[in-house]
Amino acid sequence: MSNVMVITGGSRGIGAACVKLAVQAGFDICFSYVSNKEAADKVSAEASAMGGTAKAVQADVGNEADILHLFAEADKMGVLKSLINNAGIVDQSQRVEDYTVERLNRMYSVNVVGSILCAREAIKRMSTKHGGKGGTIVNLSSAAAYLGSPNQYVDYAASKAAIDTFTKGLSLEVADEGIRVNAVRPGLIDTDIHESGGEIDRVKRLEHMVPMKRGGSAEEVAKGILWLTSDDASYVTGDCMNVTGGR
Repeated sequence: MSNVMVITGGSRGIGAACVKLAVQAGFDICFSYVSNKEAADKVSAEASAMGGTAKAVQADVGNEADILHLFAEADKMGVLKSLINNAGIVDQSQRVEDYTVERLNRMYSVNVVGSILCAREAIKRMSTKHGGKGGTIVNLSSAAAYLGSPNQYVDYAASKAAIDTFTKGLSLEVADEGIRVNAVRPGLIDTDIHESGGEIDRVKRLEHMVPMKRGGSAEEVAKGILWLTSDDASYVTGDCMNVTGGR
């Protein structure tokens, strides 16, 4: 049976970089995308060209039924060994007094509730308590969790701080069940998530604030994530690893 990795939000940015590296590491990939089928199909084709398998599944992690569908598709591929909770959203830059409840509900249903529900499904399959053979979970946090993102995305920052706490608590809960749980906090990374927030030039505008004086790449973050899923990190759990250029 193949070793399967589920990656949420795998059609672009850090998620797509994770798909490619995970294929090279020997995983069969089941990844989700929300609406851009063309981008998802491109990632699948690139994985095939590398000799691997990456199944694209349309699924919004803000919807529980979609999450169940994603994991059901993964089950058809083999044994789940790893989950990368990568899917996440930002909204337009705003101050807190301008937030709507619709914005907040969407932000937290995707960034927090979705990640927890995906972890729930992974644990059911991987925990030795449930007859599994162990595995790994890596959650995507953000440097925003400790920087706060004032005047831009305080709600996003708070959602990622929740991921930090969830990572720690879950890691302790399943530590003796064969599952390692860690998080990665990307810093200023050159991906199109900034366009979603209306700030296409955000990396260039803010890179002077990074001690290394540059933004990072999606592949640099993905390499840290894949290390945490590997046997090289076999004694690492409950950690939030910064990939931030020192920021």
